[in-house]
Amino acid sequence: MLVRIVKLSFSPENIDAFLDIFENTKEQIRNFKGCQHLELHRDKHNTNQFFTYSYWDNENALENYRNSAFFKVVWSNTKILFNAKPEAWSMDRLWVSDQN
Repeated sequence: MLVRIVKLSFSPENIDAFLDIFENTKEQIRNFKGCQHLELHRDKHNTNQFFTYSYWDNENALENYRNSAFFKVVWSNTKILFNAKPEAWSMDRLWVSDQN
């Protein structure tokens, strides 16, 4: 499994637009072939920073998503809202606790 974390920073006036985009596309992202899980987090202190966590079957599944027409539309609508360059990390998930 591949875990993808993306850090997104927005100007305060663009946050609602980003949240609308995410709300309208999250189910399609989550149901994209190869996507197992999707989360959105907001930094507690820097509230203009958000992080997406997505779990993918493998790197090919993520690349298929990133090369899709759907992603290109979502990304083009989102990237105009950034106030800093996004950062992304792809990681192998090694361990997770089942305890809450």
